[in-house]
Amino acid sequence: MKESLPQKAYDELADSYAELIDTKPHNAYYDRPAMQSLVFDVKGKKILDAGCGPGVYTEWLINQGADVVGLDANEKMIKHAIARNGDRARFIRANLEEPMTFFHRDMFDGILSPLTITYCKDLKRTFSEFSRILKNDGWFVFSTEHPFFSYGNNKIENYYNTKEVSCTWTGFHQPVEMKSYYHSLGTITDALTSNGFVIERILEPKPTEEFAENDREGYNKLLEFPLFICIRAVKRS
Repeated sequence: MKESLPQKAYDELADSYAELIDTKPHNAYYDRPAMQSLVFDVKGKKILDAGCGPGVYTEWLINQGADVVGLDANEKMIKHAIARNGDRARFIRANLEEPMTFFHRDMFDGILSPLTITYCKDLKRTFSEFSRILKNDGWFVFSTEHPFFSYGNNKIENYYNTKEVSCTWTGFHQPVEMKSYYHSLGTITDALTSNGFVIERILEPKPTEEFAENDREGYNKLLEFPLFICIRAVKRS
């Protein structure tokens, strides 16, 4: 397996990430409520948690009655996901930038991918694999850094060009340099539509009141400008 772009960073912060994921405001009170609002009835459905991290979304999907497969490129994250969910889900270590040959065509009813596609350079290739393994009318819900935020924060010179970027994360006990890819909004939406996806909703989330209770300054900022963007798309024949 090819090493993922943020491998080193997640090796360093996996333990603290798993420790804080349930209450860290940007995850628990910003990304997660928005993502969950885009996922409907999953009872009895086969769902891929693509970029499962320590398994918090996997757990939520299981509790909704779904049959879940969790996938992540980081071995430490997979171990945390297993510790959290036991044998209630199947977990696979794999890089989303590579073909998912271990999944057959039309295998899943839905794919959930929180804050993960930013680590994939060629979104058309990744989304092509998602389209292959999804049933017709299957859904794909994902979140990522809002392109407008990333464009300004990383001081991108050309809005249209995909570019490797990095920033220092300070919210997980120790500072960690996190590498990712900047993608324009058009790059994201073109990767969807060119692979048979129809976009049903684009959500620019706002923080919940619980976020304000934990981080008033961050809450106020997110009421003025989005950090993440969430998209729900459906595969059509």
